[in-house]
Amino acid sequence: MTNSIREIPLTEAFLVIGSNTTDNHPVIGSMIKNEVINKGKKLVVVDPRRIDLAKYADVFLQILPGTNIAILNGLMHVILKENLQDKDYIANRCEGFDDVAKTLEKYTPEYVAGICGLKNPDDIVKAARILAKATPMAAYYCMGITQFKSGVNGVKSVANLQMMLGNIGVAGGGVNPLRGQSNVQGACDMGALNAVYPAYQPIASEDNKKKFMEAWKVAFDLSMKPGLTIVESLNGAIAGDVKALYVLGENPVMSDPNQHHVIEALEKLDFLVVQDIVLTETAQYAHVVLPGCAFLEKEGTVSNTERRVQLMHKVVDPIGDVRDDWWIITQIANRMGASWSYAKAEEIFEEVRKVTPSYAGITYARLEKELIQWPCPTEEHPGTQFLHKDRFSRGLGLFTAIDYTPPAEEVDPEYPLVLTTGRILEHFHTGTMSRNSRILAEIVNEAYVEMNPIEASNYNVKDGELVSVSTRRGSIRLKVKVSSLPKQNVVFIPFHFYEACANKLTIDALDPTCKIPEFKVCACKVEKISA
Repeated sequence: MTNSIREIPLTEAFLVIGSNTTDNHPVIGSMIKNEVINKGKKLVVVDPRRIDLAKYADVFLQILPGTNIAILNGLMHVILKENLQDKDYIANRCEGFDDVAKTLEKYTPEYVAGICGLKNPDDIVKAARILAKATPMAAYYCMGITQFKSGVNGVKSVANLQMMLGNIGVAGGGVNPLRGQSNVQGACDMGALNAVYPAYQPIASEDNKKKFMEAWKVAFDLSMKPGLTIVESLNGAIAGDVKALYVLGENPVMSDPNQHHVIEALEKLDFLVVQDIVLTETAQYAHVVLPGCAFLEKEGTVSNTERRVQLMHKVVDPIGDVRDDWWIITQIANRMGASWSYAKAEEIFEEVRKVTPSYAGITYARLEKELIQWPCPTEEHPGTQFLHKDRFSRGLGLFTAIDYTPPAEEVDPEYPLVLTTGRILEHFHTGTMSRNSRILAEIVNEAYVEMNPIEASNYNVKDGELVSVSTRRGSIRLKVKVSSLPKQNVVFIPFHFYEACANKLTIDALDPTCKIPEFKVCACKVEKISA
C-alpha cells in the first residue's frame, strides 16, 4: 500500500476493485463501510460478484472476470473526455501520459460495456465522474486484480488512474493492494521473491552480490540470475530440472492452479521437505516433515499490508519437537557449509537492519512503543505514513499505455461458463488453520458452487443439489448454492476445501512478468448429478 489504513477517514471516495473486502479484510472493509454509510463518502465497486460492499456503492460495475483493464481504461477515457484529469500533477510529476491518452481513445463506455458484460454504459460515466470529482480518492484492490496473466498490467492500470487524478503521494489517496495473509508483505520485504534480495534490491547487481556475500558469510559467488517462481519450480520438477523442494508454510497442493499438475510435480521430486504446523495436503507427499512454531509460540516481526512492522511476543511454549522456523533453517544451512550463529530472533532482525535500507531505523525497542512503517532509514526517522509525497522514488511517475487482452481461456460451446474462485469470511486460504477450528467448520463445513438464479434455472438445479463442475484440467463434485452474488454466466467456488478443490479446475497460465497464475478466470461446465 502506498498509503495507510488510518487514512481511510481522510478519503472522500473509494474505488474497490477485485476485492471482497468485508470477507477477506474485514477490519478495512468495516472502516470503508463506516465512511460510506455514516459519513456520506462516495463508493464505486467493481467486481464479478455482488459483494457486500456493492449494497452501499453509488455505482456497482458487475464486470466479467478478467476485464479489469478494460473497465479501468473506460473510466480513464471518460475522465479525459470530460477534462477531469489533474493537469498540473500530470505535467509536473509524471511522464508517458501522451501514449496513454492515445491508447484510451477507443475505450468508449459503449465499447467497454461490451467487453465487460455491462448493460448500461452510462454507469461507467457516472462512476468516472464520482472518482474524478472526489479529492482524495483511494483505490483498494486484491487478488481480483493481480491473479491474471495480465496481473501486472492490471496494477499498472490502477496506477495510471491514480496518477491521472493526482491521488498518489497524498494522504487519503493512493494505490492500496490488500495483502492476503498477515506477513505476505514482510516475506516480500525480506527477499522471498525470485529476483531480489531484501528490500527489493536486484540480484542482478555486482554491488548487491558483494554486500550480501559479506553479510551472510558466503565463501562462493551468489548467483545473479533470477530464480524460479512456485509454478515454474513445479514445471521444472516435471521436466526433471528441479530435483528437490523445500516448502515452508505453504500448501501448493491446495493453493496452486491445476492440482493434478502440482501433484505430478511433487511425486517426481527426488526429495521434498515440508515445514509447517500441521500435516497439510502437501506434507502428505513429503519425504521429511519439519514441525515449525505457530504464531503464538514464537517471537519476531510481521510487516503488514500498510508496510507497518509489528513485534510479536511468544505467548506459549511450543510442545514436543517443534522448533522456531529460523532455528531449523539455521541448522540446515550450517550443515550445508554456512556458519550462522543466531541466539534469538532479534539478532536476525539486527542483520536485517544492516542490509535492508528501508528497515535500517527500526528497532525492537522502538516497535514496543511506536507505530512504524517503512521506509524508515534512521533511528531518528518517524517512518513513512504514505509514499511518494513530493516525488516518486524513480523521479517522475511513469504512465504505461496498456491495452485490454482477453483471458487465456475463454468460454466456448463445450465449456460455456466462466469460473472464478476466492475466499469466504469463515475460512482462510487453504484451510490449514481455519478448517481445524471446530467452530468455523460448523459454520461452513463443505464446498459449494455459487450459481446465479437464472443460471440455476437454465441448468435445472436447485439449492443444495449435487453437480459436477469441470474444466479442461479436471472435475469436482459439490453442492449448488443458488445466489444473487455472481454475475450471470459466472460461477464462483471458494478454494478452501480439499474434498472439492477449486484448484483442480483452475488454469496455470502465467503473467509473463511476475509469473502469477490466472486463478480468477477459466472456462467451465456444470452438469447436474442425478440421484
